[in-house]
Amino acid sequence: MSAPVSPASLRVCDASAWPLGGPVVVEVAADAATVERLLTLLPVEVARSRPHPGLLRLTAAASSLRVALAVADPRLADHLDARLASWGQPPPDLLTPAGVLPTGSRMVVMGICNVTPDSFSDGGVAYLPAEHPRPALAAASDLLEAGADVIDVGGESTRPGAEPVEAEEELHRVLPVVSELAASGAIVSIDTTKAVVARAALEAGAALVNDVSAGALDGALLDTVAAAEVPYVLMHMQGTPRTMQRDPRYLDVVAEVHRELDTGLDRLAERGIDPERVVLDPGIGFGKRLEHNLALLRELATFTGFGRPVLVGASRKGFLGMLTGATDPTDRLEASLAVAALAVAAGARILRVHDVAETVRAVRVAEAISRPPAPPS
Repeated sequence: MSAPVSPASLRVCDASAWPLGGPVVVEVAADAATVERLLTLLPVEVARSRPHPGLLRLTAAASSLRVALAVADPRLADHLDARLASWGQPPPDLLTPAGVLPTGSRMVVMGICNVTPDSFSDGGVAYLPAEHPRPALAAASDLLEAGADVIDVGGESTRPGAEPVEAEEELHRVLPVVSELAASGAIVSIDTTKAVVARAALEAGAALVNDVSAGALDGALLDTVAAAEVPYVLMHMQGTPRTMQRDPRYLDVVAEVHRELDTGLDRLAERGIDPERVVLDPGIGFGKRLEHNLALLRELATFTGFGRPVLVGASRKGFLGMLTGATDPTDRLEASLAVAALAVAAGARILRVHDVAETVRAVRVAEAISRPPAPPS
């Protein structure tokens, strides 16, 4: 007998008709033998297709799907219930040691403060070694005044091809900025892949950890997050910043990113990180070609099925330049705002952006349009 399908392999693709009793669309990703076994268990009313040997797409009423999945593996049926319950619903607020980020009621705007000389869009703007940390603090103050809810401080560029930075240098860049901002009452995120940097930044007042590597580049980072009991951004990346854009390949990028985030949640729980503290980021631009980024944004709503806040970081990125012809990252504002508006409609809850004031205004309009009308009095 085949091994049961992993619960990490189920995703809800479309449940928009489910509240009215309509069909739902789900995908089960597993080894080919398990998919074959599941096919033998499906009732005739379940429509099915097989995009590739390890992926099965099913369409039917939720009740019919649940019966079939429960026979294959009861855990799959439980995951179907949980993900349908979360579909289209706001996640809970995100609790940090420095205050509450209201992800349950609106989009949270995360302002980017790159304390680096080589970030792809603004390297050197907020980091001038002879004047450090004054330019970074001024830049962060502008972001807060423009409406940022949280400031993401990073001292190591993660642009494609970026070389790693030694921990001592990264600490020199970020700690004065984190300390001053936290002391002023701002909610600060530390953008790092290193446990020693995360630990020092948290001690200096940072309230959450944004790690592009999902803990893969420093095994101690997840233990640091667990011990501190702070929120953690779990992001998908294929490869490392140095290698990620050389030749990214996927059979089905949405299914694969979804599955890796799902298994990542399980891994975090095993390391003592409460799922209620996790933010999910599909990793736009991190080991993704243009078509991969577009597919993930097109199906962004599928990631809300985890019941956790979804973060989108597409601001000024290269794929937007490919679409618009804007070679200068600072000329990609309109494209970035288009992504922001669509992210609102898809149910994302955090936007990591360079242009805070413009994003706040665009989000305000997008939320007003997306919000269901009040019932007549």
